[in-house]
Amino acid sequence: MQSTNKDLSVLSLFSGCGGLDLGFEGDFRVLKKSVNVNINPEWLSNCNSTDMWVNLPKTKFKTIFANDIKPEAKTAWVNFFGRRNINPSIYNCNSIVDLVKSHYNGCKAIPDSVDVVTGGFPCQDFSVAGKRKGFYSDKDHNGHSNGDCTPSYENRGQLYIWMRDVVSITQPKVFIAENVKGLASLADVKAIIENDFRTISDDGYLVMNARILHAADYGVPQSRERVIFIGFKKSALTQLALEELSADIIKPEYDPYPKQTHEYNRYEYNMFNYNDLSYADALLPPVNLTSAFEGLDEPEQSNDKSQQLYSKAKFMGKHCQGQIEVNLDNIGPTIRSEHHGNIEYRRLSAENGGKHFNELREGLKERRLTIRECARIQTFPDDYEFIIPAKGNERGLSASSAYKLIGNAVPPLLGYHLAKRLESNWDLYFGRGN
Repeated sequence: MQSTNKDLSVLSLFSGCGGLDLGFEGDFRVLKKSVNVNINPEWLSNCNSTDMWVNLPKTKFKTIFANDIKPEAKTAWVNFFGRRNINPSIYNCNSIVDLVKSHYNGCKAIPDSVDVVTGGFPCQDFSVAGKRKGFYSDKDHNGHSNGDCTPSYENRGQLYIWMRDVVSITQPKVFIAENVKGLASLADVKAIIENDFRTISDDGYLVMNARILHAADYGVPQSRERVIFIGFKKSALTQLALEELSADIIKPEYDPYPKQTHEYNRYEYNMFNYNDLSYADALLPPVNLTSAFEGLDEPEQSNDKSQQLYSKAKFMGKHCQGQIEVNLDNIGPTIRSEHHGNIEYRRLSAENGGKHFNELREGLKERRLTIRECARIQTFPDDYEFIIPAKGNERGLSASSAYKLIGNAVPPLLGYHLAKRLESNWDLYFGRGN
């Protein structure tokens, strides 16, 4: 199915440093091994057979509004996207709660009409790595402790409600929301969120059964699972698309979730039917860290500030989180929004159980993953700068902040898969010219 020829506007919430934004815009470099030409041949139309890195084509999506509460996220986002001729003023550094309240009070803080709303609402309260307080978070909408766990629509665990309000204000044809896999196993949280999104406006939204996607199944060299919510404005869909998307079993051509391209898992539910051996055989092996780190010098030899810096936190014993060495023959660990002591090791010493014997014999020292290595695992391109010196009144970006921003982000390549699937089916869902 051919996509629309017009630009499609995207309003981005909880934008962070823009992993999902970059995925929706396209036009960034990834490993060639991360692209399956058997399934997405058009993604490699402009590369040579000998290329190790390729540039993904630009999409029809254009970011017109971005938002996050963290000033350091804005610093990173503006520095990168500003070089892509995107006006820095579209990034609003405010709480989504304050934005919505301001809009309802008469200040036009949010665009009236957009095509797509995206947002990875805060995940700390649903993550298995945290306290899992969910809707009963003791953090407010600015991330500060409120001293108790009294349920409130303004606490961090219920900020998806305010994303729902933004969808109600902007009336997009589609919204996509993202969170950690742990949300799906926390009581009936997933069903509650799906039902809350279905109540948007009189027309209503058709909310798909949220699905857990593993990033490694899409060429991302990382063990990262995320639950993806997708909703369609019913009145914007063609009658046929509404019927097909509402069916108990959705036909493969109508399914809004992207085709798996790499075989880290083989899902039983797969809508593209693994009984079709030709498709199953077309899947590529997962991308390992040896490939992801290709061409990176050791920090002492690198000219890239993001490769020069890494956590100097001491080894605390393997009983603690993050005190393990990565396996270069496998995918990487989940890059978490962690402090320095929880960043995994690129290489441990022999005394601490290191297995990279050849590197140790060469005299390479024990160290944790660099900022750039974490960014590579997340599929951020090397021209995304995560270490930014402060200039005058302009905020800089430190290694500590960079680790957290990278860990909080959606892998751009996973975002690209979501965007391209939506782009290719746009006319199928909404009719030509819409």
